[in-house]
Amino acid sequence: MGKEKQYWLLKTEPGESSWEDQAANNGITKWDGVKNKQAQKYLKSMNLDDLCFFYHSGAKARRVVGVVKVVRKWYSEGEDGDGAVDVKVIGEMRRPIDLKEMKGEEGLKGFALFRQPRLSVVPVSEDVWLKVCDLGGGFEGDGVVVEDDESGDEVDD
Repeated sequence: MGKEKQYWLLKTEPGESSWEDQAANNGITKWDGVKNKQAQKYLKSMNLDDLCFFYHSGAKARRVVGVVKVVRKWYSEGEDGDGAVDVKVIGEMRRPIDLKEMKGEEGLKGFALFRQPRLSVVPVSEDVWLKVCDLGGGFEGDGVVVEDDESGDEVDD
């Protein structure tokens, strides 16, 4: 019996590691450099195939821009206890969801992003995951069929 899928949010400054950077290198990136012990604990709790929102933080744009999945569980790097997980691009949000919009949604009141805004890694409940996906119209690769606005054709992402 496998472990239940978990959901997460990974925050990054676009100037340090943007969605475009994530999409390069075959879409696989080592998620490292996390120093906060609580955020490291969350990284260590991740399982293969867990899904993560890719969140741009910073002054210009605070928003969920895409989804990645865990492709390598926590591994140590060096003797200081630092480590990383590897994540791979699943798809871009069909519509990025700004922090302000999320804060205005009744169904997101308990979101850890609001309670622990300084953490770079936070857990996301399934209810919150589904609500954020709904706000953004889902993400590329989620298997949802959407209608192409220009042609009227259905597109299976």
